[in-house]
Amino acid sequence: MTKKRAFSTEAIHISKTFGEKGSLNVPIYQNSTFAQKTPGTWEEYTYTRTKNPTEEALRHALARLEGGEYSVAFSSGLAAINALLEYFNAGDHIISGADVYGGTYRLFAEFVRKRGIEIDFVETKELSKIERALKPNTKLIFTETPSNPLLEITDIKAVCKLAQQRGILVAVDNTMATPFFQRPLELGADIVVQSLSKYISGHTNVIGGAVIAKDKELLDRIQFIHKATGANPGPFDTYLTLLGLKTLPLRMERHQQNAFAVAEFLGAHPKVTKVLYPGLKEHPQHALASEQMSGFGGIVSFFIDGGEAEAKKLIEGIDLFTISISFGSVASFISYPAKMSHKDMPAAERISRGFTDSLVRVSVGTEAEEDILEALGNALNKLG
Repeated sequence: MTKKRAFSTEAIHISKTFGEKGSLNVPIYQNSTFAQKTPGTWEEYTYTRTKNPTEEALRHALARLEGGEYSVAFSSGLAAINALLEYFNAGDHIISGADVYGGTYRLFAEFVRKRGIEIDFVETKELSKIERALKPNTKLIFTETPSNPLLEITDIKAVCKLAQQRGILVAVDNTMATPFFQRPLELGADIVVQSLSKYISGHTNVIGGAVIAKDKELLDRIQFIHKATGANPGPFDTYLTLLGLKTLPLRMERHQQNAFAVAEFLGAHPKVTKVLYPGLKEHPQHALASEQMSGFGGIVSFFIDGGEAEAKKLIEGIDLFTISISFGSVASFISYPAKMSHKDMPAAERISRGFTDSLVRVSVGTEAEEDILEALGNALNKLG
């Protein structure tokens, strides 16, 4: 029996599986359409919206690295989530985590409900709240863990056990952790969603998404939705994403190393009232995170003493960090979620959950630790 290779080895060498004539990288098939031999007899590749060899290689690579059997690639993370939701019908009920990416919230609240699908936003970190929200027509539990931006941890095993007893699917947005630090499918989840724009590609040069699952019938339907709605990624983007996969383990280890240093630094600063990072022992779900994750990621959120004005002053006055709505780059980013990524979430709703106007989120890059800490320290010391 062949020994299973380590993730970092697999990530580097997986492209050779799909390369041609000894190529270490998958070629870019920059085609919109492919030649057919006979009318009505379909070749393996006909039209890139349906299937493209470069995209096909990425699909297989993502499935293997996530521990799934199948995957479907999309033009963005939101397109992937939207295709997943197209799997359900009017009259179905979906439970979503309350602390989710702002674009996910907007998609659920403003568009999915128009399709006649019921949506309830629940703090999935508390299993009892999920149980209370269940209905006879509940078909899906959707959660981000760690969540964005409060970095709350949902017990994937416990949620899956609850769902399986009732025939409910569980989907986990694994974008913040990546398959290097967390394996939802191995913990019982049916579906994993990834925004490939973040850590997977890692260099702010790609927009993409993916749905990965264990069940072929489910993925065949998602693939049909992909074909019918046209949310396919371009061949060049899938090529760049395959390149990003090679360095994912190295980058995630460095992101985590720097994030630990940032979290500890912020926790000791007088202008910071609270730090949110699941790697800290003070995090309320640190034990759970340690159990279901092999690492804690590179995102740190924290609260500034002084509210919105001081938070914006910090963000606008910091060196090195780029003000950006996104995360997961080799470069460090800083954002003000209340007016950026989560601006469409009602203020009363987010504040009721502890997501106040003094929250700042940093995506800690792979720069030298001392430079990151110096930039943060200089900006914090400018505050009143």
